[in-house]
Amino acid sequence: MDIATEANRSLQGLSTELTARVPRLLEAMRSVGNGLELRTTLDRIAETAAELADAEYAAIGVIDAEGQGLSEFITYGVSEEQQALIGGLPDGRRGLLGALIRRPETVILADLTADPRYAGFPPNHPPMHTFLGVPIKVQGETFGNLYLAEKRGGGLFSDADLNMVRVLATEAGIAIGNARVYEEGRQRMRWIDGSVAVTTALLSGSDAEDALVVVAEQARRLADSAAGIVLLPDNEGGLEMVAVSADNAAGLLGTVIPPHSPVVSQLLAGEPVYVDDSATDERMITDAAPLFGPSMLLPLKNGDRVLGTLATPRSRGDRKFTDTERTLAAQFAAQAALALVLADAQRDRERLAVYEDRDRIARDLHDLVIQRLFATGLMLESAQRKAIVPDVQVKVGQAVDELDVTIQEIRTAIFALQQGPAEAPAGLRTRVLREIGTAAVPLGFQPSASFVGPVDAKVGELTGKNLIAALREALSNAFRHAEASRIEVVVDATAKLPDGRDGVRLTVADDGIGIPEGGRRSGLKNLAKRAESLGGSSTYGPGLGEDGGGSRVVWEAPL
Repeated sequence: MDIATEANRSLQGLSTELTARVPRLLEAMRSVGNGLELRTTLDRIAETAAELADAEYAAIGVIDAEGQGLSEFITYGVSEEQQALIGGLPDGRRGLLGALIRRPETVILADLTADPRYAGFPPNHPPMHTFLGVPIKVQGETFGNLYLAEKRGGGLFSDADLNMVRVLATEAGIAIGNARVYEEGRQRMRWIDGSVAVTTALLSGSDAEDALVVVAEQARRLADSAAGIVLLPDNEGGLEMVAVSADNAAGLLGTVIPPHSPVVSQLLAGEPVYVDDSATDERMITDAAPLFGPSMLLPLKNGDRVLGTLATPRSRGDRKFTDTERTLAAQFAAQAALALVLADAQRDRERLAVYEDRDRIARDLHDLVIQRLFATGLMLESAQRKAIVPDVQVKVGQAVDELDVTIQEIRTAIFALQQGPAEAPAGLRTRVLREIGTAAVPLGFQPSASFVGPVDAKVGELTGKNLIAALREALSNAFRHAEASRIEVVVDATAKLPDGRDGVRLTVADDGIGIPEGGRRSGLKNLAKRAESLGGSSTYGPGLGEDGGGSRVVWEAPL
């Protein structure tokens, strides 16, 4: 028999075998095509391949996004009990499976254990010898491999088996490709929704700190990371963690990446940094680095301006970030930076509107209200001089004094309205009023307060703290010893000290019983010591009572 005749008979036999299997293959394909979920579809493909090729075992290895190992390994023929005894599924980084990932090709083996690429089976693994491996490819892109093992009835897997498995491998490739496209679409929608959520939250009026926390929380959720961290440049040139979304947020807040860290210059230059393992990467030199594994550090950049950095570290041992995740996260960081800039501009506009309104009110108070009160005072003084009845003169004089006090309080309010944004809410003025409000409860009445000059703007933090302590001591003494019904507190930021320096003067005067000999001395000494430690002084004298009764404490220190 010549070679041509033998080849023809072989082809006819192969054709007959394929023809016999086509109905079963088409039926199996229709069944496979009904699967909408990737894992279910791959399970069906593995089962179908094993049944049509008369193989005892089948498996599908799906290559991970980096192309270095397996992200999934679907098996058929190995029971759950056997899988539990075997332990972990192969990662595809060594042995024959690893070789087929690095170099996808069709392989038919009579005994896979004799192949030089074979690296051994783990304990309790079922014995396998005959082997068929087919790459899963679609349009030139490799998604994984379809494996069959242990041909029933003995013998090698045939060419008919190979051709049929190739068809199923193509179906698997289409399913994996569609699943990845679908998942990437879902990822993009999640990141877009997250960007919208951040923009909405920031533009809805959140303050700066809340805005950064929103960015950290959304980044953590979208990146599926262990933490979301926003870092801002500090005064030393490093990056400080100012907003953290994590299980241990308190332990991370305030952590600083020092300026000599290799990543700082790169981030401040607007370049992202990707780390495979924070715990072992020499560039990550903070105490927090050993807590995390793969990390993305993305500059919050708007134009040429770098606002800070967004970090999304995953736990140790977690999967690395894919190229798609890196791209989406970088786009999110850019959108978040733009939203932060817009939110900051919006807050500036709102603050500007408030300060313009405050400035208008201050002008109206100064130009209209004070002038009218001043004119009314002059009219009352004129009436007082012309009054014949002494009681009327006294009453009119008291009214003039009250107008003077009112004018002074309005001027104090004008100074408060003219304060800048950095000076306003928690300044010295607010703390003085808080102390007076606290003292009003035990006193049974509200002491009056007036301020001269821009108190919040001029008085330094150290002097301000000591002034509050001195005020607390003076009010405490008045409550315990003075038996007063009236107390006046004045804080003057335009005072001149005896040596000519600019200073602040605190005056606390009451109409009580005065300071008896030997009484209240310890409190007065404390006041004097506080003032002298700052280069100032503290004195006392007559107060608000008739004929100089009561007491007056004057405490002053440099600004």
